[in-house]
Formats: sequence, structure tokens, C-alpha cells
Amino acid sequence: MKLYYSSGACSLAPHIVLLETGHAFELEKVDIPNKKTASGADFWPINPKGYVPALQLDDGTVLTEVGVILQYLADQKPAAGLAPAAGTMARYRLMEWLNFVATEVHKSIGALFNPMMTPEMKQVQKGYIERRLNALEKMIAGKPYLMGDAFSVADAYLFNVLRWTGFHKIDLAPWPNIQAFFNRVQERPQVQAAMRAEGLLK
Repeated sequence: MKLYYSSGACSLAPHIVLLETGHAFELEKVDIPNKKTASGADFWPINPKGYVPALQLDDGTVLTEVGVILQYLADQKPAAGLAPAAGTMARYRLMEWLNFVATEVHKSIGALFNPMMTPEMKQVQKGYIERRLNALEKMIAGKPYLMGDAFSVADAYLFNVLRWTGFHKIDLAPWPNIQAFFNRVQERPQVQAAMRAEGLLK
């Protein structure tokens, strides 16, 4: 398998999961603005959406979208325990978390990367983010991870997008449960290995 990624982008989540599950894989960095891969290939034919992550399977098939890639990787290595079995209520709870992270956390924090956002627009957006973090703070109270005691693919995704709060100077201190969750995931050896490989850690 080959993961097309950009350092610190949402492709960090599948990178973490690839390491956590023990898959054999290659990495290829993508220059998103120019749509070129590190090998000089045109990225558009690989993913017509033009963004990462994209996971190329051994047969040449390409999967896109973080939540789908994460579930695919977990399902290929069920012994790793990163996703409940398909069809169970626990699996639907995992999908619920993946959707919440994708549509409410990822999109709201990710919007701040738009260079056209005025300071006033950013303040409005940060108010929206605050409301989502308030909800998240309550939902994870008393739980080490989103699904309970066990680390799952949803934790990798949430950690990934929470990393962006530092870039946007959003202090997580008002949300101690979220801050503790972030610190807990950050200490995982495979999380650190993925960040080191992407140049995010020395």
C-alpha cells in the first residue's frame, strides 16, 4: 500500500493507523498547491478531488476520505482492535464519532486555514469551534478514549485535527478533558513515530 500525504494534514490519521495496525506501506508526499507528488507524478489522476489522504492498494485501487480509509485499514487487521466488528452497535458508535470529527471538528478548525478569512470572520468561526469543543468536552468526560478504554481509529482522527488548534492559537486549557485526551494520544509511540516521519517532531 502507498499513502499519499502532506505533513500535518488530515492524512496524519491514516499514517498513525497504518503504524498502529502494523501494515506494510510506502509514503509519498504530495505538494498540494501544485498537485505534484514527491516522485514528480501528477496527483490529479491519483485523486481527482486534489487533496490528501489517498491510499493506493496493492492492486492499484485508490481509496479516499479519512473516515473510509481508517475503517478499511482497521478491518484488514481486526486483531489490532482499532474498530469494532461491522454491523455491531459499537461499530455504528465508531462511525458516529468519525462523522462528528469529520463534519464538526475537522471542517470547523480546518476553515481557519483559508487565507481569505478576515479577522472578523475568524472570530465568528472560533465561536463555532468553541461550541463544538464544549460538546466534545462533555462527551468524553471520564473516558480515556472516544470509545471508552480502547484506542480506536476515531482517536487518531480527532488527535490529528486537534493538533491544528496550536497553529491557530486556540488554547485547549478551558477544556481539560480534551487537553488530557490530546496529551494521552500524543504519547503513544506510533503517534510519535508518524509525526517524526512527517517532520512534525524532532
